[in-house]
Amino acid sequence: MVTDAVLILLAYLFGSIATAIVVCRLMGLPDPREIGSGNPGATNVLRLCGRLPAALTLVGDFLKGTVPVAVTLALGRGDMAVALAGLAAFLGHLYPLYFGFKGGKGVATGLGVLLAWSWPGMLATVAVWLVVAALFRYASLAAMVSFLLAPLVLLALDTPGAVMAGMAAITVLTYWRHRNNIRNLLDGTENKLGTK
Repeated sequence: MVTDAVLILLAYLFGSIATAIVVCRLMGLPDPREIGSGNPGATNVLRLCGRLPAALTLVGDFLKGTVPVAVTLALGRGDMAVALAGLAAFLGHLYPLYFGFKGGKGVATGLGVLLAWSWPGMLATVAVWLVVAALFRYASLAAMVSFLLAPLVLLALDTPGAVMAGMAAITVLTYWRHRNNIRNLLDGTENKLGTK
C-alpha cells in the first residue's frame, strides 16, 4: 500500500511538469497561458509559436502520462495502482502543483496514459481523433469524441475494470476541461485547426 501511494504521488508530481510552459521559457517564447486561448497545451503552442515548440510540448505531455504508468507496471503493482497512477498523472497535467494548479486540457497526457494501459486502445482512440479532426477541423471536438469512445474500446478489449474506470474518469475530466470549447462549438466561435 505504501509503495502504491508513493507511486501515485510521484505520478501526480511528474504530471505536474507543464511542458508547454517549460518549452516556451527555454525557447524564449511567450507564456502560453497569457496568449491565444490561454491553454498551456500543444494546440495553443502550435497556433502561436510554431511546429517545433508544439511538437516538443506534445511529446513531453504524452510522456508524462506514459512514464508513471509504465514504471508502476514494471514494478508489478496491481490493476488499481496502475489505474490510479494514470489518473494521478492526468490530474497533474490538469492541476499542476508547480504552476498554481492551472494546467492544460490533458489530451496528449491522456493518450500517453492510455498507451501504457492498452496500446491497442490508444491506437484506436488516436484513429478516432484523426478521423473527426479531418472531417470537422476542430481539435476540441476530436478530443471529446475520441475520449468518449475510449472506455468502450477498453471494454471491447477486455481491459481490467479498474483501468476502464480510470479511463471513464479521464473522459469526464476531459469534458469538464473542454466546457468552454463546447460553448464555442455551439455558438460557432471555436477555432479550427490551422487557424492562427
